[in-house]
Amino acid sequence: MRVVIVTESFPPDVNGVAHCALQTARHLVDRGHHPLVVAPATSAGPGPDAESPCPVIRVPSLPLPGYPQVRVALPSRRVAAAITEHRADIVHLASPFILGVRGMAAAARLGIPAVAVYQTDLAGYARTYVGAGEATAWRRIRSVHAAADRTLAPSSAALGDLEAHGVPRVRLWPRGVDTERFRPEYRDEALRRELAPNGELIVGYVGRLAPEKQIELLAGTCGLPGVRVVVVGDGPSRPHLDEALPGAVFLGRRTGDELARIFASLDIFVHTGPFETFCQTVQEAMASGVPVVAPAAGGPLDLVAHGRTGFLFPPRDEAAVTDAVRTLAADPALRAEYGSAARAMVEGRTWAAVGDQLIAHYGDVLAARKVVVAA
Repeated sequence: MRVVIVTESFPPDVNGVAHCALQTARHLVDRGHHPLVVAPATSAGPGPDAESPCPVIRVPSLPLPGYPQVRVALPSRRVAAAITEHRADIVHLASPFILGVRGMAAAARLGIPAVAVYQTDLAGYARTYVGAGEATAWRRIRSVHAAADRTLAPSSAALGDLEAHGVPRVRLWPRGVDTERFRPEYRDEALRRELAPNGELIVGYVGRLAPEKQIELLAGTCGLPGVRVVVVGDGPSRPHLDEALPGAVFLGRRTGDELARIFASLDIFVHTGPFETFCQTVQEAMASGVPVVAPAAGGPLDLVAHGRTGFLFPPRDEAAVTDAVRTLAADPALRAEYGSAARAMVEGRTWAAVGDQLIAHYGDVLAARKVVVAA
């Protein structure tokens, strides 16, 4: 099968869309298929696509004003040309918004089926950044995804949102986790002494430092005795968080085996943002054998078993976050029990298993197109 993956982000970018697109390309190659990636150009120097298992076509882009880590593709004929030259059987649209819209239009014009993967809560971002525009965001989402042969939602909450807003032909497709890279065995006592030299309990957040992530909800946790908050990531909220989270350790962006070592060395993982369509970092913490505290909204509802692998809290409730951390901090046996259950829960969610589900979705779409053509 020849697949063109049109993605709004791709490594060296570090985010959920980029990571999922990379894992999809890797799995397709592993299964003997022929993917091609179309993505925005990055600010990286030579060789930005060293991680990619397949060719990558880069489209001119500009940094997003106020958030230069995010780049937005410019109009380009390269998308349609890439789909044509690759002789694509199917077009995979990863979180289509700008570049993906052009990919959708090109696929429709060429008569090639398209699968759209919903990954970004644009409506939630509209509420966060402009205080309005949620209805406009949903109109945009609906118009883009309605043109696809199938839309894949990463969680039951996302699937329900899409259907409630009139998006047709939606199916569930979750995300995988690298259970070999993220393991409890990578807990590093030397690292723990470095992060918490007085033997404090380590509570970690990993992700983008941006307003929609609401990381300031960890302020109460910073005030708990015997607790050290560790924040991994970068983004526009970084200067604000210095003041909002007194005593927290900021490690900046970390990836790969170093990130796995940090995850495994945490005692508790907290995710604070309520706008996650999935929340990959929750799965990575669970694979690392770490109990999780996360909002009872979006993707975490499918991932965290409340009272078994961690706690879910009402979104935006700082006191509830602090209480959940306090409960886990006071009970080492409970932390161990939840961490062990978390690891067991995700062990079957490998990228290989999830990738095979994706290929099955492709097969369904191609079969349905053949039936329509035959009719």
